[in-house]
Amino acid sequence: MYNTAKKQVWYGELRTARGNAIVIHDNQLPEASAGRIYLYNTQRKAIVEYVEAIVKPNLYELSDEQLKTAESEFAGAWKSARAEFMQKHSARINLANIKDTAPVRKAKPEPQLDDEEGGGDEIIGDDFEEDSDDSWEDEDYEE
Repeated sequence: MYNTAKKQVWYGELRTARGNAIVIHDNQLPEASAGRIYLYNTQRKAIVEYVEAIVKPNLYELSDEQLKTAESEFAGAWKSARAEFMQKHSARINLANIKDTAPVRKAKPEPQLDDEEGGGDEIIGDDFEEDSDDSWEDEDYEE
């Protein structure tokens, strides 16, 4: 069973129905979402977020010989994937430190039109000519 309390970097085996893979867990990686865990999957060559309750029973310790082989075979790829992962996650903003209030926005006064500038209720212009013809004949309208 996997136990990361003793080691900062833990190498182990993930056994699934699809097959077995060597995985690496690092205590210094950022915390995953609640109930999840980050593991470097050597077959995928990527750090993958797993559901901890599902994956934990399927993680197994490596023997000393398997551990030495895994460290020599996967250490380089692991370190480069870890550096890339940390760079992406260090760019994120910690939302817990952001204040809940937005900055105060200065209200701009709305322009007010004087009656002299045409701001009254009267309509001025030639656009509204009286050209309506209210005479309807029965043949113009069909039901």
